[in-house]
Amino acid sequence: MSGLRVAVVGGSIGGCAAALAVHRAGHRDITVYERTAGDLADRGVGVAVHSTRYTELEAAGYLDGAMPWVRLTERHWLVRDGDAPLGRLIASDAFAFRTYNWGPLWRELRARVPDPVVFRSGTEVSSVVESVSGAEVRTRTGSARYDLVIGADGYRSVVRETACPGVRPAYAGYLAWRGAYPESRLPDPGRWEKTTVAYVVFPGGHLVVYRIPDGTGGHRVNWVLYTAPPPGSDNLLSLPTSLPPGTLGDRLREHLARLASRRLPPFWAELVALTTPGELFVQPMYDFTASPGTTRRLALLGDAATVARPHTGAGAVKALQDAALLESALRSTPSLPEALGTYDSARSVMGRTMVDLGRRLGRALVESTPDWPTLDQPALDAWWKGADGAGVFGGRRL
Repeated sequence: MSGLRVAVVGGSIGGCAAALAVHRAGHRDITVYERTAGDLADRGVGVAVHSTRYTELEAAGYLDGAMPWVRLTERHWLVRDGDAPLGRLIASDAFAFRTYNWGPLWRELRARVPDPVVFRSGTEVSSVVESVSGAEVRTRTGSARYDLVIGADGYRSVVRETACPGVRPAYAGYLAWRGAYPESRLPDPGRWEKTTVAYVVFPGGHLVVYRIPDGTGGHRVNWVLYTAPPPGSDNLLSLPTSLPPGTLGDRLREHLARLASRRLPPFWAELVALTTPGELFVQPMYDFTASPGTTRRLALLGDAATVARPHTGAGAVKALQDAALLESALRSTPSLPEALGTYDSARSVMGRTMVDLGRRLGRALVESTPDWPTLDQPALDAWWKGADGAGVFGGRRL
């Protein structure tokens, strides 16, 4: 198996990693199709990578020490307690993670894609048609035939519709409100240590806050708040969608403001309130795994193949792991169908594990939360071990 002509649909982190994987496996005729015409590096949300996952991905050549990152060492579990600015600390644990900024991380990966790879920005793929002799990628301006097409085009994947028709992400019934902005905007940033991630917990949800690099030597505040939407919103969210920065209506913004002021300690409520409308967006929770995620000519990667809830720290990390698995399969097997079968077997097991874990954590952290103020360190340790499946999560994922 040599000299494959390969198309990668999707040019974000997963797409860049897929192009790297194919090139490292010895194939040089590679085209990446990315529907966005602008600079993807403008996206500024956080990516958290456990230290063990970093070591694995560094060894595989997909992350390295030159990529801007922030070290986390400890997680604080906090509940609201009167007017105490940070709330009351009910427990803490070790938290060996690196955090990245999605935009600068994408820029670093994009820079590592070799020059022979053709990167077609502003080119939306309308469909992919597979036949015995290859797979045809169709765009508004024409079509081209390839030996292999990799779908790295996200949870609304065009390639998945061909490889695994009818598979749709299932709505979990709650949202993640997200925001990120320069650390300098905080009135008292020293109150919250740079190496600490805050889990601010309340009935029916929690807020996660940590710093990420800004790509120029400074830091940004990155926060995610998980809870149910206001009544009557589910019909808008049952189909796969998202509400990008600047598109939230008054109803959702007002709901978030009320919830933060009532449920969060003052410092964290203000941290959320300092997010401008143009920095605030909503990510409904979906999950699924496509099975099979490959055919004779198609392979799914990243969110096109599996979406697990963000409690698992999947997303970009999972896309990089998939790329490493794909590279290994293309290198080690003699035929394309065999390579894709090997890849999908490993990817499917990992995907199902992540989806199941995300559902367990969603139930524990959002859908059926404990009486947080009554927990102390031993009680929270016991609860967490049960919530993440005998402690698997505590040592490995966000």
